[in-house]
Amino acid sequence: EETSPTSRVPLPRRSTPRPSRNQALLAMASSSVERPIDLVRLSLDERILVKCRGDREIRGRLHAFDEHMNLMLGDAEETHVTTEKDPTTGEELSKTSKRTMDMLFVRGDVVILVSPPLRTA
Repeated sequence: EETSPTSRVPLPRRSTPRPSRNQALLAMASSSVERPIDLVRLSLDERILVKCRGDREIRGRLHAFDEHMNLMLGDAEETHVTTEKDPTTGEELSKTSKRTMDMLFVRGDVVILVSPPLRTA
């Protein structure tokens, strides 16, 4: 047990460590974000980037989501990159295909990452 330097009275032990100043400031600033999925909630009706399994990326407006990360996207554009080897030269060739959809359901088990889209100047 620790003692107070002035009175030598034992100080009560903390059951949990005191949060650092940065953690306290972050907690105050993001009081509406308690769980990671709350960050997705803040992106509702915003354009987002979704990276998916199978070298696919989807950009679209987030209309709805659930706890499984199933997503409903509007005005969506899917980009799929495939890599093939040229049989004659052995060189790897990348092929990019894009398609657009008015509304798209993305199953949560293919979602790797959800983020605001990168801004290009």
